[in-house]
Amino acid sequence: MCYNNIMNTFKEDLKTGQMIERDVLKLLHTKHPSAFIIQGYCKEYDIFVPEISKGYEVKQDYKSKYTNNIVVEVSMFGKPSALMTTKAHVWVFVTHTEYAFIKPERIKDCIVENNLHMKTFTSKGDTASKNAYLVDKDLLFSYAHKIVNKDTDNA
Repeated sequence: MCYNNIMNTFKEDLKTGQMIERDVLKLLHTKHPSAFIIQGYCKEYDIFVPEISKGYEVKQDYKSKYTNNIVVEVSMFGKPSALMTTKAHVWVFVTHTEYAFIKPERIKDCIVENNLHMKTFTSKGDTASKNAYLVDKDLLFSYAHKIVNKDTDNA
């Protein structure tokens, strides 16, 4: 893949990601009006809620509509990443139809309890391969403490 295509994909993904973060923020505002999106790159989390002192990581996986799998990254560039380094209290997985709120410890429980196997692959727009688990959406979401259908207005 040429450099221009990688940059275009990155820019499109960034724009989509920012839109999705705003959608999750609206959900959080129903109970936590002071919640805000962290501007710029923040490895720890995407959204912070001061009144409960918790960070939320937003993970969009629209491809799950076709694969029924959610990608849970654990390393990239030969270093731990995502699930293995997160400081977020909650991850919010966003699909075409719902928002699933899952604590990182519960994601790890899902992986271990179901003896899932790590895969190595390069996603569209990535410049290197990553190690990740492809977790059945229904299985992973059974570990969620809250699921909100996109037709529903409150978190």
